Amino acid sequence: MTVFDERERDAWAGQASAYAGGFAKLCAHPVPRLLDAVGIGPGTRLLDVGTGTGAVAAAARGRGAAVTAVDAEPDMVERTARTVPDADVRVAVLPSLPFPADSFDAVVGNFVLNHLGRPRAALAALHHVTRPGGRIALTIWSGARGAGQTLLGAAMAAAGVDLALHLPRLEPEEEFPRTEEGFAGILRGAGFADVSCETLRWDHRTDVEEWWSGPAAGVAMIGQAVVRQPPETVAAIRRHLGLLADRFAAPGGGLLLPHTALLAVGRGPRRRPPRGPPPGGGG
Repeated sequence: MTVFDERERDAWAGQASAYAGGFAKLCAHPVPRLLDAVGIGPGTRLLDVGTGTGAVAAAARGRGAAVTAVDAEPDMVERTARTVPDADVRVAVLPSLPFPADSFDAVVGNFVLNHLGRPRAALAALHHVTRPGGRIALTIWSGARGAGQTLLGAAMAAAGVDLALHLPRLEPEEEFPRTEEGFAGILRGAGFADVSCETLRWDHRTDVEEWWSGPAAGVAMIGQAVVRQPPETVAAIRRHLGLLADRFAAPGGGLLLPHTALLAVGRGPRRRPPRGPPPGGGG
């Protein structure tokens, strides 16, 4: 694992419940679009990578798909296995996948590529397990962030914390533009065909307490940055969050936080070129 991967694993260890109570609701928004993009229906052999708390797996089973779901965090796997008991749910860490070539008709990853230190190697592994002509759909957060995505960072800055100093960075050779063309480009580079990418925009409905619950518990990198602060700084971040959130007040109460993400879709080639061993040590 890269240093980036190690930091990500630490940030998500044991966080399934805290994630489910907050950020998981935000991340569930693109799920129907992902499943539509790969044509999920009865009998589709689907791989859900980075399943988290199982939103994609549950929705795909609801459409009759034969679902295999993997995540690097055992706590997430245990929760998804309980939530979607008729799915094959197991621990696996990209780019290593325990599946033979051409195992799946469709592969979906909802906000997983942005948590990996070797995104191109991960895409190569996903290409390996997608059958010829099968489809892939992935989401990541856009580089052009919605106003609601900056709220927590603004609260930290107001409390005197430079968030950028607490976030790990990919190695330069692993970076790619978080734009429609940049995201589509790395899928093409991994061998996927007919690639397209679009921008998704939505207003996430929440409230201050729910939005604060994830960072306060240390969920994700921003949460790790919060919990590493002294108690008085954490209290200041929470206070500024409440003040800054007023601009996002929703009619009838709560908040509406604008968010922006990218959805990329591609297809495996109709025929496989000859190749060597599978990427990442998969079967």
